[in-house]
Amino acid sequence: MSTAAAPIRSGGVHLAAGKVPVLADLLPAARARYAVDAALVAGGAALTGIAAQIAVPVPGSPVPVSGQTFAALLVGTALGARRGFLSLGLYAVAGAAGMPWFAQGTSGYGMPSFGYILGMLLAATVVGALARRGADRSVLRTAGAMAVGSVIIYAVGVPYLALATGMSLSAAISAGLVPFLIGDALKAALAMGALPAAWKLVGRRG
Repeated sequence: MSTAAAPIRSGGVHLAAGKVPVLADLLPAARARYAVDAALVAGGAALTGIAAQIAVPVPGSPVPVSGQTFAALLVGTALGARRGFLSLGLYAVAGAAGMPWFAQGTSGYGMPSFGYILGMLLAATVVGALARRGADRSVLRTAGAMAVGSVIIYAVGVPYLALATGMSLSAAISAGLVPFLIGDALKAALAMGALPAAWKLVGRRG
């Protein structure tokens, strides 16, 4: 006799057993789910593009410090894996096609930093999947999810930077990883406070 748990519904979205809602699932839009999903995907891409304009050049590095990595991880966590993937996919494709919303108003796929954008696409998907398992519900779990996402971004971005510029891997690490560690720690701390707080607020209103 099967004892499998039945799927649950949240905001019009069917969730498999063992999965929990992400923040976007709580929107009261069951009758217009596809339209809301499209708006969320477009909004997540736009948020990432806006955050990317908060950028500070790093001396000796073709990669600036920007808000887009934080936005990408936040989008993935809040929207879940599927919508996070689509949102960052839209951001990457539109930017590669000429939309000037990469860091510092740039666009195109020939930049040495384009590997980081591909890493963000993968990272948003992974942290979205982790959020489906409650990774954004507590400070420590949120820290772990942000750390995993950051590792994925650099695991793609740094080797791409080395290949695109002809740098050695050690030089690419020095130029494309080390200068960003403190900023990433601050972004993770912000997420550690914001995401669990958002769930507590939702719980109080529920």
